[in-house]
Amino acid sequence: MRLDGHTFTGSGRAAEADNRHYSFTTVRPGSTFPSHPVQQPGEPLSVPTITAVRLTGAANRAELPLLVLGPSLGTSASTLWTECAAGLTDVFDVVAWDLPGHGYNHSVGEESFTMAELAQGVLRVLDAILEQRDQYNGPFVYAGDSVGGAVGLQLLLDQPRRVRAAVLLCTGAKIGDPALWGGRVGQVSISGTSVMVSGSAERWFGPGFLDRSPATGSALLHALQDTDDRGYIQVCEALAEFDVRDRLAEITAPVLAVAGSADGVTPTDGLRGIAEGVKHGRLVELEGVGHLAPAEAPAEVARLIRQHILGEAEPETFTTGPAYDAGMAVQREVLGEAYVDRATAEAGDLTREFQEFVTEYAWGGIWTRPGLDRRSRSLITLTALIARGHHEEFAVQVRAARTNGLTNDEIKELILQSAVYCGVPEADTAFRIAQGVLDELDAGRES
Repeated sequence: MRLDGHTFTGSGRAAEADNRHYSFTTVRPGSTFPSHPVQQPGEPLSVPTITAVRLTGAANRAELPLLVLGPSLGTSASTLWTECAAGLTDVFDVVAWDLPGHGYNHSVGEESFTMAELAQGVLRVLDAILEQRDQYNGPFVYAGDSVGGAVGLQLLLDQPRRVRAAVLLCTGAKIGDPALWGGRVGQVSISGTSVMVSGSAERWFGPGFLDRSPATGSALLHALQDTDDRGYIQVCEALAEFDVRDRLAEITAPVLAVAGSADGVTPTDGLRGIAEGVKHGRLVELEGVGHLAPAEAPAEVARLIRQHILGEAEPETFTTGPAYDAGMAVQREVLGEAYVDRATAEAGDLTREFQEFVTEYAWGGIWTRPGLDRRSRSLITLTALIARGHHEEFAVQVRAARTNGLTNDEIKELILQSAVYCGVPEADTAFRIAQGVLDELDAGRES
């Protein structure tokens, strides 16, 4: 996916101009730039300047719904979200935003800010982007991780008409406590953000992630090290005061709360509180994922966003429960270890779930029932396959019938009877297939 490098800093209603941010400074992918926000009438001086990075190419983006992605403390928008956004840009105009002093946002004001003021800064830059789309003051959908999720909650409370749906990841209606954030402020004030790298490497990621994805982990930790000290401190101060637990019932837009089972920063209970507290909430827990779900599980997060916001159907998944295990055991006994191992190895992304379905429901749910013995089930199965003309599976089941105790003569009698009830042409084809399979099995037995 191409990062097309369009960046915007909020400055109120602005001229329509592509390839520029809204202090009218032309930017290129990866470049740095100054920020000169225009203060709006009645707007507090403490509303921070927010920089947004568009992750969508130019083609048809104005026709797609605007999806806004929020970051975690100490990360950059592009480092956290780019891989996940690759699974979203075909259906959304994707824009991610950077916190003050993070990523592309080099603007750090003197004043501290609250979470509500941070959300106001985000809204300011979104209005500039929406104006470019001829949708000024229009709606958008949202997904945010950690403090990005907290901003999402604030936007849902402050702008209920505009936020149509939200996916809130690894976050909370209250994150940590003032003592925790005060400790972070003290550490960074003395030693800078580099002092946070070692601890964040342990806090941020699920077990084994840094070994599996060292490049992604390194990029995220470098983004933390490069974060402006003052910008990091200001976000910590906003988090120390943030607590909207008693306001969750005000949120009426659909909310998907996504937790990581290995996230010690914002545990699942906090996400469950959000899902249960809002009017229309749902909780999903990602197994083995830590605090930065968009980077750790980008494809899964993209799938969840598409399902929640667009209503895309959730694919069927089958787990290796007792029925599956029993079905696999029967398959191995009837079809042979080599056949099952080969079929399992050849299963790809397209067919794997179907094979799991057949193993669980056909072999584990039917073939294991006590009402008929395996010989009888083989007779029934062979007759049905002849009737339906499923020649490839018929050959497989002839092998299974021999394993289940049917003789060549019994298989012959079955096919002869099927000629009367299923048709002579069908029986003729069945004899030809059975002859080849039985000859091969008999030759193997004689050798």
